[in-house]
Amino acid sequence: MNTSITEIQNIRGLLEDKLQHKYLEKYIQKPKIDEEKLRILTSLVNNKVSLNPIQRERYIITAMLVQIALDTHELVPVRNEWDETKEDKLTKQLRVLAGDYYSGLYYLLLSEIEDFDFIHTLASAIRKINEYKIMLYYKEVESFEEFIVLTKKIDSMLILHVAQFIYGSTLDQVISDWLFTDRMTREIKEMQLNGEFPLYEIWQAIDETSNYSVFITKINGIIYENRVELPSLISNLPDNFMFLKKYLRNSINETEQHDPFTAEEG
Repeated sequence: MNTSITEIQNIRGLLEDKLQHKYLEKYIQKPKIDEEKLRILTSLVNNKVSLNPIQRERYIITAMLVQIALDTHELVPVRNEWDETKEDKLTKQLRVLAGDYYSGLYYLLLSEIEDFDFIHTLASAIRKINEYKIMLYYKEVESFEEFIVLTKKIDSMLILHVAQFIYGSTLDQVISDWLFTDRMTREIKEMQLNGEFPLYEIWQAIDETSNYSVFITKINGIIYENRVELPSLISNLPDNFMFLKKYLRNSINETEQHDPFTAEEG
């Protein structure tokens, strides 16, 4: 079974319907849906023939709601209260409430099908992701390499737990390497447009002596290494992941048509 563009668009539409909240949208930016995670998650779930259509839809939407809730909480700015305006405080409070609201939606959906094993899977992923975020928040990182490892785990942990739950097989390296490569490629392009690089800001808070040019060089090096190693990792996936192999190969080919290594040094 292959996942078509129409199926992805349908799931995205259902997800956007769940996310609609007029009051929140009035004061804060509409939550972003990570397209790459949505596509990989949809491919993983839709190609498990033992799941019925209702299960597939619920698994994808609930997992993405969790991801969006985590991402929304991550957008809450960390600054001293005396530096905040009333508008800043309102935005912060609403982002916290929005993240809680999206979390509540996925609990509601899962309770309707009484899938307690899947609830446990998502809860386990959330716990680990929050543990890793706390390590970054309290600067419990001793090196740049450890920082990258934690970042990759935070990015991929939810999807990896879902994959493990559905297939009982580990896809850790290939999915985490690809998601990190895709994210960094996008962030570098966005940095060229607006001058902001969120990951560097996090690293700078951990290592105040960090140098932007050195950081960019290291990130580009990781992207290059991942691009070299990913084809082999994909080829070594079991045959029952043929759908994922095809998808990842196509995604890599598409991104390689553009040059991600042209970030201006600042």
